[in-house]
Amino acid sequence: MTDVTGAPADVLHTLFHSEQGGHEQVVLCQDRASGLKAVIALHSTALGPALGGTRFYPYASEAEAVTDALNLARGMSYKNAMAGLDHGGGKAVIIGDPERDKTEELLLAYGRFVASLGGRYVTACDVGTYVADMDVVARECRWTTGRSPENGGAGDSSVLTAFGVYQGMRASAQHLWGDPSLRGRTVGIAGVGKVGRHLVEHLLAEGAQIVITDVRQEAVQRIVDEHPSVGVVADTERLVQVEGLDIYAPCALGGALNDVSVPVLTARIVCGAANNQLAHPGVEKDLADRGILYAPDYVVNAGGVIQVADELHGFDFDRCRAKAAMIFDTTLAIFARAKADGIPPAAAADRIAEQRMAEARGAH
Repeated sequence: MTDVTGAPADVLHTLFHSEQGGHEQVVLCQDRASGLKAVIALHSTALGPALGGTRFYPYASEAEAVTDALNLARGMSYKNAMAGLDHGGGKAVIIGDPERDKTEELLLAYGRFVASLGGRYVTACDVGTYVADMDVVARECRWTTGRSPENGGAGDSSVLTAFGVYQGMRASAQHLWGDPSLRGRTVGIAGVGKVGRHLVEHLLAEGAQIVITDVRQEAVQRIVDEHPSVGVVADTERLVQVEGLDIYAPCALGGALNDVSVPVLTARIVCGAANNQLAHPGVEKDLADRGILYAPDYVVNAGGVIQVADELHGFDFDRCRAKAAMIFDTTLAIFARAKADGIPPAAAADRIAEQRMAEARGAH
């Protein structure tokens, strides 16, 4: 069933009627000359201009792309609120295979669409887009972050994303075991790309044992070549069941915590960089029922967005790192709120973020 625009009716229902909706604006972008098809979703501008990355991904359908953009944009509202940023939540997705479809013309066309929003949306890198791509987008759009240092940007935001996740892990260890040290703890990392690679280095420096998996063999090989002590398993299914696992870090795509993985998970803590780790509502309760401490993804992976937001004010790495280090305290505060309210940490984080957005709306 479709509506008058030909879009699947369930997408519009999601937008206007469901709990996952409530977005202020959704823009469908098309440039036939370059082949661009993109969706820009602005969930909230209560705290300031919406800020969120651009994902370039070969979606199975346009409806799937719209749904992903809506979910990711909503997540960015919560992430930015919890990171203490004066930004609302937005996200863009470009439909296509970045290896095959990404061209300069397409990125320039995309930049023109972002620019047409007049600063309501500030974009950055995400899955399938890189610093070099943002440099191209920025030629048409000044509301672009994640650019190269040569072009006035901060460069790779995965460095501080990994640092923030590491701080979230330390806070989780403090809450569960009474000590933030990860020395001797076994950490399983699913996905050792941009962020996972840096996370490995933080953990090894502290003396943790590490087991990894990644769908890309070259990513695994790179880690093993650099750090021969790191263990490898074939896939995520095996990783979540590794005996003696203390912490599980999903650092690839979303939905890692689901009805299959949660019942067999051996770790006592889940803390990773992936967005939207909970496959559906209720998973956070399943984790709590099993005594597994979940550090909400959008809280601990906020280092990257802290970095790109700082670009708008003249980038200062030390200032950003200090702000990302505060993820430790924010995570502890969420665990304390969860305990006080008798709810899972994910629900506690949502309450704190919603409170900040509501207060901002009330002040307008």
